[in-house]
Amino acid sequence: MARRTLPALTALTALVTSATLLLSACGGGGSDSSDEIEGAGKGSTKPSASPSKDDGSPDLSVPKDLNLVFDFSKPSDPKQAAAVDNAANYIRALKHGIAQQDENDPAYKYYSAAQAAQYAKTQIKTWVKGGWVPTGTDRYFKPQATELGEGKAVLVTFCRNQAKSFSKDIKGGKIHYGKESLDSYQKFSVLMSPPKSDAKVWKAQTIEVQGRVKECRG
Repeated sequence: MARRTLPALTALTALVTSATLLLSACGGGGSDSSDEIEGAGKGSTKPSASPSKDDGSPDLSVPKDLNLVFDFSKPSDPKQAAAVDNAANYIRALKHGIAQQDENDPAYKYYSAAQAAQYAKTQIKTWVKGGWVPTGTDRYFKPQATELGEGKAVLVTFCRNQAKSFSKDIKGGKIHYGKESLDSYQKFSVLMSPPKSDAKVWKAQTIEVQGRVKECRG
């Protein structure tokens, strides 16, 4: 399956300087273009759903043949640490939705809103339409957190190496292997907003994915 890169949603500088305005106005959908989050392998194609945790957070489990690796150091600042943790949970929730083959999976809705939620839904729909599930090892690393608007948002960026992450056909179980190249390396920029009265966690509001990022290859 070919890998595609999500075009830039806005200039990152505009995203940073306009964070407060963006958070108040980003209630709509995202681009129809989608970066296919690769993954696939042998094993269960659809894990059984488990109940939510006592704190109300959703199930984020994925099949045993899918290994999500987050080499994330924890920032000393509590706000930044919470934003980084839940940016990772947003990715986990997206993968959970793909594995469940459910474009309305509650996990990604718990950890995202606005364009980031629409992005997750589009990704899941793409995998469902293709008849694929993820497997292999999907690695995320080099996190950075930047507080914006006097704590009204945190921009979390991190790299991804999907060289060992593949897709598998649900019917027949064929694995679509690929070789490592610059296409394997991406950079994610996720704008996280703090908890509000109706939310318990930091939520992803927007996501930008850049492909073929040399700085993530080193």
